[in-house]
Amino acid sequence: MAKKPLIRYIIILIFILAPLSLFVGVKDVTFAGLLRMDEEMLKLFVISRIPRLIAILCVGMSLSVAGAIMQSIMSNRFVSPSTASTMDWAKLGILVAIMLFPSANVITKMLISTAFAFLGSLLFIRLLRVIKLKDQALVPLVGMMLGSVVTSLTTYIGYRYDLLQNISSWLQGSFAMILQGRYELLYISIPMLIIALIYADRFTVASMGSDFSKNLGISYKQVVNIGILISALITAVVTSTIGTIPFVGMIIPNIVRIYRGDNFKSSIFEISLLGALFLLICDILSRVLIYPFEIPISVIVGIIGGIFFLYLIMQKTSGAKRRSHV
Repeated sequence: MAKKPLIRYIIILIFILAPLSLFVGVKDVTFAGLLRMDEEMLKLFVISRIPRLIAILCVGMSLSVAGAIMQSIMSNRFVSPSTASTMDWAKLGILVAIMLFPSANVITKMLISTAFAFLGSLLFIRLLRVIKLKDQALVPLVGMMLGSVVTSLTTYIGYRYDLLQNISSWLQGSFAMILQGRYELLYISIPMLIIALIYADRFTVASMGSDFSKNLGISYKQVVNIGILISALITAVVTSTIGTIPFVGMIIPNIVRIYRGDNFKSSIFEISLLGALFLLICDILSRVLIYPFEIPISVIVGIIGGIFFLYLIMQKTSGAKRRSHV
């Protein structure tokens, strides 16, 4: 019973901070100004502040769920779109789409980016099967190394074909440029969250291994492919719209797992809502820490995520030492 009210506190905090987010920024937007129908404030509110809030909530929810899916199908709590090189492959896919189809619409570029993210994630899984690492903590390090290679390749291609300006907009995630008409692609993440909910039980079973899945009559390979496709599509949409935001998909599922356990279906709502709240807090911090300037949100999330990642590794190491002394 003690676990249930926590989601209520998360929802309450979102309802408190969401309106606050609408009135935080370089240009003043006040409630009184909106009531007196100030034209400039109304325009800024509708074109910039509301789309930004919607984008924050969508990205926080979708990246958190994408990370939880990857952790389930790979049976590793350290993986996420940013630590399994999925985001890096998505960036390469966007660059290739711009090179090959410069006049293509955003949907085409997003689909090409999704294909790269999907195939890159499969390559990462294949690499893990070949290497056969015994320590789970080494898995994200392999992913980040692979991601560094892919990012270096992306940067080289950008230099080679004079596309560095395009690359720079993906290196650091930021909501500063979110405006009406430039964020709607993020709505694609909503049906992905619904599909994730439908397959939640299968993802939980898949986390127990292929043999266990077969015994329950579930196609392990199919579930893994669906999970990777959902994560790849979410990653491609976020990367092409916002840029790279690290660690969200790793931090949030691990926090929820502490008090909810490993059952994905019972925790998916907490994961999505806590992800939205976390990114909302980080975005507000990014706008007020050095006001009137704005820090890219990826910097704030990267610092918090890096600290949490080190905490998880130290916790795992200390746990292994205690078991060895028993």
